[in-house]
Amino acid sequence: MAIGDIIVGMDIGTSKVSLVIGEVNNFSQIEILCTATCKCNGIKKGKIVDEEEIVRAISKLIKEAESENHLTINSAYLTIPGKYITIVQNSILKEAKDKYAGISTKDVFNGISQVKDIDIPEGKQIIDIVTDEFVLDNGKTVQDPVGSLSSSFTIKAQVILADKEYMRQLSNIFKKLDIDIDGLVPVTLAERSLVLDGNELNDNVMLLDVGAGNTDIGVFEGLSYTYTNTIPLGGDNITNDIALVLNISEEEADKLKKQYGLALKSFIDNDNEILLSTCKDDNKRVIRSSELIDIIEARIEEIFSLVNRDIMLQGIKPRINNVILTGQGITNINKSDVAGKIILNIPVKISTGRLISTVRPEYRTAYALVRYIASRPFTKTVSSSIDSNSKENILRNILERIKDFFYS
Repeated sequence: MAIGDIIVGMDIGTSKVSLVIGEVNNFSQIEILCTATCKCNGIKKGKIVDEEEIVRAISKLIKEAESENHLTINSAYLTIPGKYITIVQNSILKEAKDKYAGISTKDVFNGISQVKDIDIPEGKQIIDIVTDEFVLDNGKTVQDPVGSLSSSFTIKAQVILADKEYMRQLSNIFKKLDIDIDGLVPVTLAERSLVLDGNELNDNVMLLDVGAGNTDIGVFEGLSYTYTNTIPLGGDNITNDIALVLNISEEEADKLKKQYGLALKSFIDNDNEILLSTCKDDNKRVIRSSELIDIIEARIEEIFSLVNRDIMLQGIKPRINNVILTGQGITNINKSDVAGKIILNIPVKISTGRLISTVRPEYRTAYALVRYIASRPFTKTVSSSIDSNSKENILRNILERIKDFFYS
């Protein structure tokens, strides 16, 4: 971490946009300078459907943050949903320039630059390089090879690619705001160190972030980031189902979901009567709690079934030892982990990461993004720009900043 670096992290979700500004203090910890969130409906099923809505929401956040902290924000890091990401595993053998002096930082930078030399599919763009491990010429595996007396080393890494079309949409949005994009980071990659505990960080795990309208999948095999995708269903779909089936308002549906939130009808203790206050059907003014749980259970079963189908099609399910649940869309629904275990046939638990309870749920992904950026190894600088307004072409600037961000 670079002491004094100020990092602006922004998460654009299906129901809100959240912003966190953090500064790396003298103890190499993230000191939160500002948090802000704003409702936003510019994304549906993981797709940007209303750029102007997103522009308005981000503009409101930026003004609030700038006013509170007496600064001008000119750039930010963003999360990107898994559906727009392709992960390519790559490794290269790099000779040390001077084997008697040890592996230098420049050797590592040059090696990582070579990792990027892959055939990039049409419509994709490199946005991240995630180093996995370094293997010295004696077979020893290290996380940081700098200073090791070795004539060569092998870099194992993931090359993260993003869809250019989604990047173009983001560039249009941030061009209107006159804000540069420092870098793009997959949601689950950003969340990994915040959501997983010490043992899980070295295990083969699937992280499921169930948000309002999306469920992001992230699969980690030890230190390797091997797969990510997005299922276009989340907590809002449960609320909508309740409102539609019971013919009540979404406000009441959301209240009932929170009050009686249970993922499996078999765990009902008392099948109480529920009086519906906004029901338009005289024959349904009173229901049993089991009727409500039936609706919730059906949608949760669908979410886990779609996740199960996805990881089976990818052929990665047999390698997953544990599933970690996070996200406001499901973690407040009791027994959702049990429902997940039944459908996935893999142990499932709600995240108990040491730091997750220290951050309010609405800011967790943006905060995780700031932490991820601050902790990146072998980076020259990670600080966002808060000093002057940039007038450069923003799409070109995305690629240039990403290039600088990834060690070149």
